[in-house]
Amino acid sequence: MSQWIENLHAPGWSGVVEIFVLSIAFYYLILFFRGTRGAAVLSGLVLLLILMIVVTNIFSLNTLSWVLQGFSVYLAVAFVVIFQPEIRRALAELGKQSVFSAGTAQREIVDEIVHAVSELAEQKIGALIAIEREIGTRHVQESGTRINSHVSPELLTSIFFPHTPLHDGGVIIKGDRIEAAGCVFPLSQRLELSRSLGTRHRAAIGLTEETDAVVVVVSEETGAISIAYKGRLSRGIDQDRLRRIIASILSRSRQQQTTWERVREKLDLTPEGVAKTEAILSELAEDHER
Repeated sequence: MSQWIENLHAPGWSGVVEIFVLSIAFYYLILFFRGTRGAAVLSGLVLLLILMIVVTNIFSLNTLSWVLQGFSVYLAVAFVVIFQPEIRRALAELGKQSVFSAGTAQREIVDEIVHAVSELAEQKIGALIAIEREIGTRHVQESGTRINSHVSPELLTSIFFPHTPLHDGGVIIKGDRIEAAGCVFPLSQRLELSRSLGTRHRAAIGLTEETDAVVVVVSEETGAISIAYKGRLSRGIDQDRLRRIIASILSRSRQQQTTWERVREKLDLTPEGVAKTEAILSELAEDHER
């Protein structure tokens, strides 16, 4: 073990740059997977690999080290298979464009949706309404019936009225239009979810795990209103709070930026920012050599 420690060398200037870049990459990787169903799998996989690498180096387990090197060839394929939903969501975010714009029209749409949800809750009529944002939901819309109609409380309540042909599925709203109804949303497979959650609530969480949509749920048994966003579910929402939450999410103009634009803004990748970063790294390297 002491010999292995003695073989360690302090990184030079290029090593400091590599550490800096890798730190940023790992930070945003953890930030992206946080709160998703792949977070626990990723944490376990990383810890297992680190543990095995440390053990093989400390005790000079050459055979096990050779097995790990051979396994690394297939690690990329395994990563794609395991984290396919998260990777698909990340790729979808790269070129996303917002369909909402702040203003009177947006507030009117929010009011129409809240009005319909309130009526459905009072009558204890189950409902599942998804508001599409930047990431498209065409694959989900194709599972239902195309409507392409203006959003109105009367139309929304009539869709979910019991015994109508489309009342069992979900509705997808894009901009000021109801795109489709009777849609089948993907169910969340997270094991930590409460068993008291019904199919509608699991479908709401499942869609928000794959897209950035906002999903409103009305319980058929209690009439309680819930809202799902980014894989998280808030239950027992009243009318005023529902309006504030939806309006707040849809009015974030900064969300119209792509993921890489937000990263670039935080990293300050302008020529001045890059020059400043290089100067800091150069000073650190000089201090290390001294």
